[in-house]
Amino acid sequence: MSNDFNLKAPEFKINSTRNGYEIRTDILSMAKDLVEAEYSAKFAGWEMSSHVDEKTGQLVSTVAMPEFPGLDQVLATAEKMYAFVNAGVSKK
Repeated sequence: MSNDFNLKAPEFKINSTRNGYEIRTDILSMAKDLVEAEYSAKFAGWEMSSHVDEKTGQLVSTVAMPEFPGLDQVLATAEKMYAFVNAGVSKK
């Protein structure tokens, strides 16, 4: 039985045929994921700060529940990310 202990570095393929629409779609997807992750973290913090008052039996929360992000927030985040990418390109 032969063991191959030669480790290989991961191969990265660069696709230079991507057009602007594909790049913007990827940036929009990353922005959506980022906004959703931020909301999830805030929601988890809100859940942890809520408790039931033993005297009244009511839910007491010391932090306001976060507002669910809409399309405007996702697009604003994507625009910031795209501007960052374009700033790096124009410096070359």
